[in-house]
Amino acid sequence: MNTIPMTTGAPWKHIVRFALPVLLGSLLQQLYNTADAIVVGNFSGEASLSAVGTTGSFTFLFLAIAMGFSAGNGVIVAQHYGAKDMAKVRENASTGILFLMALGVVFAALGFAVARPAFSHLVGVPEGYLDLTVQYFRIYALGLIFQYGYNIFSSILRAVGDSAATLYFLLIASVLNILLDLLFVAAFHWGVAGAAVATVIAQAGSFAAAYVYMRRRYPIFRFALSDYRWNPPLIRRTVAIGFPISLHLMIVSVGLTLIQRAVNGFGQAMTASFTVGNRIEQYLNLPFNAFQTTLATYTGQNIGAGKMDRVKLGTRQTMAMSLASTLVISGAIWLLAQNIIRLFGLSDQAAAYCLSHLRTVAMVNVILSLYVPLFGVFQGAGHSGFPAIVAALSLSARVVTTYLFKDSPFLGYRIIWWNGLFGFGLGLVASWTFYLSGLWQRGMGERDSRGAEGHLQN
Repeated sequence: MNTIPMTTGAPWKHIVRFALPVLLGSLLQQLYNTADAIVVGNFSGEASLSAVGTTGSFTFLFLAIAMGFSAGNGVIVAQHYGAKDMAKVRENASTGILFLMALGVVFAALGFAVARPAFSHLVGVPEGYLDLTVQYFRIYALGLIFQYGYNIFSSILRAVGDSAATLYFLLIASVLNILLDLLFVAAFHWGVAGAAVATVIAQAGSFAAAYVYMRRRYPIFRFALSDYRWNPPLIRRTVAIGFPISLHLMIVSVGLTLIQRAVNGFGQAMTASFTVGNRIEQYLNLPFNAFQTTLATYTGQNIGAGKMDRVKLGTRQTMAMSLASTLVISGAIWLLAQNIIRLFGLSDQAAAYCLSHLRTVAMVNVILSLYVPLFGVFQGAGHSGFPAIVAALSLSARVVTTYLFKDSPFLGYRIIWWNGLFGFGLGLVASWTFYLSGLWQRGMGERDSRGAEGHLQN
């Protein structure tokens, strides 16, 4: 192994060194998502932009499976890596790859099959761009196999401390996606189909790069076909840790889908505006999401090594960095909102909606920076179910307030972006109550007394 475990030295240095490539990789991912919206909005029109944007929350439902089970497998690999049990690292990694690739095939087929009824009845897409929405999603769904594969490769690499690799993979995907968007949408005028094909090819590129890199860089991950065995006990353990993470993300997706349905009820201008607003909002969320990913690996490795004091110190340092970085980005979005919106070719009404959206979330989403990184601590400690509970509480509050106030003279359509004040505030209280109570450490003392192997067996 060429990576340095996160179990010695100054915690904040490890955390920054690990989080920075994750942050930059996520930034690249957002840049090519933004490029999608800019190219489609300027060269294919507002209806196409609305069609691409309205798939976002439902798309995330399928990605939640990949992200959750990959993260669950990554926590197990990180704990074995922290305990220096390389045989278990290899065994769990090969099983995780087989499991995620199988899921990718299943959900690609499912996504293609359910596209029309899902967007017609669940998301409530208007007939004006329903066909465009279904067309985009069906092509996108065929590429889920690459996304599932990429997610498990990246999770395994992060588990052994190599977060920089994902930056290279996403750079490949970003460049491919932007160039192909310009070719298929701007030059060939393929509309939403072109945007979807570009995305699938870009995802295939990052998948191939991740596979080649992992094999060449790490001899321990050079698996033969015979190494990929369906190991039910290991799969059950991946599911036990990964399912709550997936459930958390699925709850987010369902909640956002219900909010998207409310957005669609305000017309095409609002839907196009919400598409752009969501794209930009993701930049604000990058730092604390990167810190969450980092703390999951950091916590897993240090629990595997029996060093709980380092977990708490690293958490305190991470929370301070999360807040500071989010405040900087919030200020930039507030000041530059009008200039950013001009890039997307929105109508005057949609642009006005979007300006209000961006300036509101620049304030409200700061609340997320104060508790989302704690999810990584809970996941790394084996309590991945609690973030799902918080997500359910938070999204329930957002959905209820959205439908309660969307037709009121007091807030009306503005509740689409103000609902976070209620949901995120509730999430903040619940997360810190759980952390300060010490319940997330339940069973840790017993595992410490049995040593590193005890950590892994529990």
